[in-house]
Amino acid sequence: MSKKPPSQDELVFLPLGGCGEIGMNLNMFGFGPKHARKWVIVDIGVTFGDSTTPGVEIIMPDIEFIEQNRADILGIVLTHAHEDHMGALGRLWPRIQCPVYATPFTMYLVKDRLSEFNLLDRVELREVPLKGHIDLGPFSFDLITLTHSIPEPNALAIHTPLGTILHTGDWKIDMAPQIGEAVDEEALRKLGQEGVLAMICDSTNVFSPGEAGSEEGVRAELSKLIGEYDGKGIAVASFASNVARMESVMMAAKENDRSVCLVGRSMKRMTAAAKSVGLLSNVGRFLSEDEAQAMPSAHVLYLCTGSQGEPRAALSRIAAGEHRSVKFHKGDAVIFSSKIIPGNEKGIFALQNALADDGIEIVTEKSRDIHVSGHPCRDELSRMYDWVKPAIAIPVHGERRHLLEHAKLAKSLGVKKALAPHNGEMILLATSTEETGPKIIDIVSSGRLHQDGDVIVPAADEGLRLRRKMAYAGHISVSLVVNGKGRILSGPEPRISGFPEGDDGDILEDLLDAVADEAEEVFDNLSPKAQRDEDSIEAKLKTRIRRMVKERTGKRCVVEAIVHKVKG
Repeated sequence: MSKKPPSQDELVFLPLGGCGEIGMNLNMFGFGPKHARKWVIVDIGVTFGDSTTPGVEIIMPDIEFIEQNRADILGIVLTHAHEDHMGALGRLWPRIQCPVYATPFTMYLVKDRLSEFNLLDRVELREVPLKGHIDLGPFSFDLITLTHSIPEPNALAIHTPLGTILHTGDWKIDMAPQIGEAVDEEALRKLGQEGVLAMICDSTNVFSPGEAGSEEGVRAELSKLIGEYDGKGIAVASFASNVARMESVMMAAKENDRSVCLVGRSMKRMTAAAKSVGLLSNVGRFLSEDEAQAMPSAHVLYLCTGSQGEPRAALSRIAAGEHRSVKFHKGDAVIFSSKIIPGNEKGIFALQNALADDGIEIVTEKSRDIHVSGHPCRDELSRMYDWVKPAIAIPVHGERRHLLEHAKLAKSLGVKKALAPHNGEMILLATSTEETGPKIIDIVSSGRLHQDGDVIVPAADEGLRLRRKMAYAGHISVSLVVNGKGRILSGPEPRISGFPEGDDGDILEDLLDAVADEAEEVFDNLSPKAQRDEDSIEAKLKTRIRRMVKERTGKRCVVEAIVHKVKG
């Protein structure tokens, strides 16, 4: 009897989110024979809806592949606490149900988020110390300290029998980050000397020359800037997750004899998380909103959420005069210590225009050095490749153009092989035979899930498709009641939403009349048999009314026909 050939172990990488887009990061690493792989998930993030997704605020990666392989998922390891890396955890964990690993600051926010979904008692949580170690089946993880725009960002050195992978997560090189430790260059160099099979690396700023810059310079500039508004009211808008920036603002306020009032739930939440791990220990007590209101504005600094123009965030509500206690006055200043995230331009400019219209002075990073990115520019990427010296470069966290440029840069720096993946492409990195990667060996289900209210559905859901169509082109319904002899007893009764009405409603009235006339004509021209069939009447009504409306208005609207048949 011939012996069965030994199974061939494979080491594979599978991105399900974050490739071809900035945000919504979800990556998987698999090890073992093709039909018996064990998997770990690194990060599970969200992105946010926009005008193309009316009614949908939260968008997540499609995890059909994970659900199909749930029994072989060993755990979820989080690199850091930004929403685009952990925001889908509470929403999708019930479909996965595996342990979750995170460092203390991230774990605080994980617990807070799981509590919102009533999952805290169900999820197995494993807190990992900074520079800690995790063993998960054939994988072992060493956490390497990096710097970013949130506390405790970690690269993951993932050791397997077939080689070591460095997954950077989000990072930059800031040797004076103000909070937390600087980049652990020694650990990265040591890893490179030992040999790195592949580096999975952030691509966000690959087109930006030089370096992102240090928080140290931002802190000094904020102190100087705030001092220039002596005697005036000041608010600073920033990302709540950027705790180093929060501290920079707080220290600048202190140096200019101002007390800080936090405005916005996220600011208070992040402050609590920071203090839970010993950060923000030297900034003093914060004013409540009522205390701040009672003090002279020249001695208060409001630190607000809403730097991206979010309609429900604190700054937008203040600008609209809808905040309970915080008011701005002519001559006050609002400092945007943040960048404009692509896609948010309209909301931010609308907010800034509203503030300017009320006589508020606007200061942004365009005019003063009050923001630095949390992602590596080209010089920082070059330094990372010099330290780590991977055999394979796999760019992630970027649009398609970012990934392709990153792959090109990596090769120019001496990396032998580079592959810019799409979501859903399973990439072979190494095997137990002589075959080596990178090579795409499979395409798995990927895409997006939309949270619509409390319901999570695929992006291609028919109801969401119709809503998008209605948002762009309106909706028309027409109803009528017919009897068994094929006669109209009531109607046609049209209803129209989302069309121009005209000064006196005449445009809408004309369209209503036209829809009613068209419906009656359609019915009259049906055969006697079709006049007694609700389905036939509805199908014909929809087709003809849709065509007529397109000819009159140029819009391809959603048309609904409702036919009620009664006896008689």
